[in-house]
Amino acid sequence: MAQQPIELILLKQWATHIAIPVWIVDVSGNLVFYNEPAEGILGRRFDEAGEINADELADLFVTTGLDDEPVASKELPVVIALTEHHPAHKELRIHTLDTGDVRQIQVTAIPVEGQGGRHLGAFAVFWESQKP
Repeated sequence: MAQQPIELILLKQWATHIAIPVWIVDVSGNLVFYNEPAEGILGRRFDEAGEINADELADLFVTTGLDDEPVASKELPVVIALTEHHPAHKELRIHTLDTGDVRQIQVTAIPVEGQGGRHLGAFAVFWESQKP
C-alpha cells in the first residue's frame, strides 16, 4: 500500500503506546494497523495479518448485530466515520480469527481529518462489553 500521511503514522505510533484496542483505516478503508490490545480481541497478531485491503475486510471479520444478524458494511461505525465524516458508535458481535469464538464489543469510530480539511481515514477504539 502507498506511503501514508504523517497524521496516520503518528496515530499508529500513539496506538502502540495505549492499552485500549485501536483499529486504523486509511482514506480508502484499508486496514493499516491495529494495536496489541486489539490482537487479543480479534484473534490474530497484526504482524501476521498485515495491512488488509478494504474489499477483504468484510470477508475476514464476521460482524453481526446483537441479534446475530449480519451488519451491512455501511452501518459499521468505522465506515460511518470514514464516509460520513462524523463519530459513530455501535455494539456488535465479532468472530475471532483464531478460534471463531464470538465476542460482544462496543465500538466507537472517529474520522481522521488533517490540516486544511484533508480527510485521511478513521480509527476505532473498541472493548469487550460482555460475553454473548
